[in-house]
Amino acid sequence: MKRLLLLVLALVFVVSFTACQTKDTGGEPEPTKDISQNKDDGQNSDQNKDDGQNNDQNKDDEQNSDQNEQSGNLDGSLEDILAKIYDTAEVSSNFKNFIDSGLQTTEITAESCGYYLGKEDIEFEEAIASEPIMSTSAYSLCLVRVKEGADIEKIKKDIKDNVDPMKWICVGVDPSNIFVDNIGDVIILIMSNNEGKALYDAFLALKG
Repeated sequence: MKRLLLLVLALVFVVSFTACQTKDTGGEPEPTKDISQNKDDGQNSDQNKDDGQNNDQNKDDEQNSDQNEQSGNLDGSLEDILAKIYDTAEVSSNFKNFIDSGLQTTEITAESCGYYLGKEDIEFEEAIASEPIMSTSAYSLCLVRVKEGADIEKIKKDIKDNVDPMKWICVGVDPSNIFVDNIGDVIILIMSNNEGKALYDAFLALKG
């Protein structure tokens, strides 16, 4: 009987020991994932996307500039080109003051094309006119950007043949002081008795 009791106790002890050992040697918890690095990686990824977009924009600008150089076109808007002409033209000091205080820039539309360019059916991409605020001064400088594939020589001839050098009140420009020319897709019309040649030379200098 004692042997049986000892055998039962020994068996209980073995079972208890085995159960405790299994509990203590359970698997280790998986390591916590470090998400701060992932956040930094995400920020870097966003930054890389921004840099990529900026690079794409710069590439587009460079491509447009290269295309303009290859085609002979001028960079910048018509307003930018006009500003360069006025900044670099060797005109009199009185006219410099007149540029700052006496001129205004106006968009030329299909409806006003006849007044500024002499012919109503001239087709263009965009055009502007720089003329006196008061119509008692005979002066006009127009810039016209033609459409792709346009017949520039025909447009220049139409302007030269039809523009009115006497459109102002009681004053006008001598026909010999009318300048019509182009660089690439931009045509210039200048009517000025005193400053026309200097402005024309400044425009031609933009060709580089």
